Amino acid sequence: MMELNKECMYCMKDERRDEIMIEICELEVSTVFLFKEQTYTGRCNVVYKDHVKELFELDSQELAAYMNDVKKVAAAVDKAFQPGKINYGAYGDKMHHLHMHIVPKYENKADWGSTFEMNPGKTYLTEEQYKEIIETIKKSL
Repeated sequence: MMELNKECMYCMKDERRDEIMIEICELEVSTVFLFKEQTYTGRCNVVYKDHVKELFELDSQELAAYMNDVKKVAAAVDKAFQPGKINYGAYGDKMHHLHMHIVPKYENKADWGSTFEMNPGKTYLTEEQYKEIIETIKKSL
């Protein structure tokens, strides 16, 4: 395991992370989170286990394992919520820890036909609703 980056909310597993996401589960080389902001129903984040900045820093086995985790989450979200399309986002301009946004998009709903908004700040749920979404995703994993 690589050294933790003390500036990173993913490495430190702190309140910055917990304010915006809820942990769903761990997969082979990543941890899956549900975004609390749910404009895009089922939106998740697949966070690589180690503090790595770029995909190209992974060797071919690590890369294959990570992309397999991303694939599993996308397939689970697709099965659970039947979006029109899954969008993927790997940005990290300000958060230099490898993570992939899994953003289900729905026809005639927010941002269909364009890029998803990072944090629309419009749709927050009750604790019970978050639990339901998480259980639905876990069943599909």
